[in-house]
Amino acid sequence: MTGFSSGLFEGNSLIIGRKGIELFTNSLEYEDAMKQRGAGLKVTKVVSSRQLKGLLAKAIKGKVIGINEGFLPASLYNRIRKTYKPRKIIDASEAFSKARSVKDQAEAANIKRAARITKTAMSMIKTKLKIGITEKQIAAEFDYISGTLGSEGPSFSTIVCFGRNASIPHHMPDNTKLKEGDFVLIDAGARFRNYCSDITRTFIFRGKAKANAREQEMYNVVKEAQRIAISMIKEGTVASKVDKAARDYIDGFAKGRYKGRFIHSLGHSLGIEVHDGDGLYPGNNQRLKAGMVVTVEPGVYVPGFGGVRIEDDVLVGKKNAIIL
Repeated sequence: MTGFSSGLFEGNSLIIGRKGIELFTNSLEYEDAMKQRGAGLKVTKVVSSRQLKGLLAKAIKGKVIGINEGFLPASLYNRIRKTYKPRKIIDASEAFSKARSVKDQAEAANIKRAARITKTAMSMIKTKLKIGITEKQIAAEFDYISGTLGSEGPSFSTIVCFGRNASIPHHMPDNTKLKEGDFVLIDAGARFRNYCSDITRTFIFRGKAKANAREQEMYNVVKEAQRIAISMIKEGTVASKVDKAARDYIDGFAKGRYKGRFIHSLGHSLGIEVHDGDGLYPGNNQRLKAGMVVTVEPGVYVPGFGGVRIEDDVLVGKKNAIIL
């Protein structure tokens, strides 16, 4: 609602009403707020907790107010209810979700820039892979590279999986060391002007190890499933049908060799948050709208052996999908 890209604003309050938007901020962050404020945003410096309490009471007491239940901690909700005594509190989170689901050109451009940062970092990190390096070391190196390319910070904790760990979709990096012939799965994202990217790449660190036909087959199956899914994405397509097409291909490959090995949804909405609303999953009968941005990330996971996931960020167009 503010467009700010810096400032923690701890203990500060933003009041959104029909007459405009007002930020109550403290001396610590007032200067930063004044530098970033845009048209229509009023910034008021608060010098004491007593003053803030009075301002909020005037704005809230006896009125109907909306909160974002998906974001607000229960402790703060209870404080608002007991201290400022609004007439009624309603959940406005659905309104926020709807407003954020379709991106304008500037928002899509920010996500594209974030995606390009992550994609470039994926290419660069391959030069850092060597026998004996740990998952934690690669994760730290990846975040550093992303920062040098313009990322404002990771959009989530960077996932790095070597070898068998790649069969665990959300395995967090540990001290596992890279060996010849290992899968290397990296799932990472960058932030640019508050907007997130989310990209996954799976490499096979060959070294002197012989080519493994099973590893390559898994990669090819996932890549084709992603291609099928992306080819279906356009305005009006039912989200669950995209998921089903990718899932059916994986489950039906080679008489079911990988049936049931795709164990998560095909994708999620992307924006200010990594998971920013609805997505591509079974049972979601929402029709895609032009301007939505979704991830497309099929995967195949074989416990004890490894896994493959390939993920790209896709803008829904009127007639086709645009890979960001």
